Amino acid sequence: MAVTAAQVKELRERTGAGMMECKKALEATAGDMERAIEELRKSGRAKADKKASRVAAEGMVIIRASTNGKQVVLLEINSETDFVARDENFLAFADAVAKTALAEKIHDVALLASATLAGTHMTVDEARQALIAKVGENINIRRITLKDANTTVGTYLHGNRIGVLVELDTENPELAKDIAMHIAASKPVVIFPEEVPADIIAKEKAIYLAQAAGSGKPQDIIEKMVGGKLKKYLDEISLVGQPFIKDPDMLVVNLLNKHRAKVVSFARFEVGEGIEKEEEDFVGAVMAQVHGS
Repeated sequence: MAVTAAQVKELRERTGAGMMECKKALEATAGDMERAIEELRKSGRAKADKKASRVAAEGMVIIRASTNGKQVVLLEINSETDFVARDENFLAFADAVAKTALAEKIHDVALLASATLAGTHMTVDEARQALIAKVGENINIRRITLKDANTTVGTYLHGNRIGVLVELDTENPELAKDIAMHIAASKPVVIFPEEVPADIIAKEKAIYLAQAAGSGKPQDIIEKMVGGKLKKYLDEISLVGQPFIKDPDMLVVNLLNKHRAKVVSFARFEVGEGIEKEEEDFVGAVMAQVHGS
């Protein structure tokens, strides 16, 4: 039977697949819409499986908030190249995923994968696989966090590369935004020094002791030197101990005290952070082509 343009349009809207792929799937299934959808999903999964091992360290960070601003979602979605991260299909997918997470109050990547993607009949993971088939790159939803607060949730998005959520214990949107901006720039690891894990402290202390071992100073002096270095290190990675980005003469703890506020929690996502990227040997690739030709 002949496949109509209306059928192709419906299949494309329901799956997000390309026009020619939709036409071929309908022709192969004699116009059976449900079977055509299944065939496209199988095709998308096969392509996704082939690309699953490829490193995806580019992409974007996206923030979406509810109308009242009390629920906010922060999400990182990765692609292999910055080119695909700017593609309209990738951007539309990222936006729909963020809307889905916000509407369903999902804060777990695994749960998000099985949720129905906003505006579609597919799950988020099925839509991800279809996108992989369309753009030809591995796509991953890497991490997500959701704040559902009764007080203030501040946000800051630096382009689409760095995103921050910060929750205060008091209603002060301007302060929350300033703190979020500071976190984006200064990369604190924890809020308070006492939150730094003991194994990290022990590792740093061992490094400082080794550095001071050859100084020839008495042990009690070495201990004081190490203690000072350790305090400085803990202040540098703790939000409250850092100089405020807008006023370096003021520590963040003093800024918070001034406004009688405390930071309850924060999250900072940076695209590709912690992902080991593959370094491409361009010279070697060119020489291999030369010798192979």
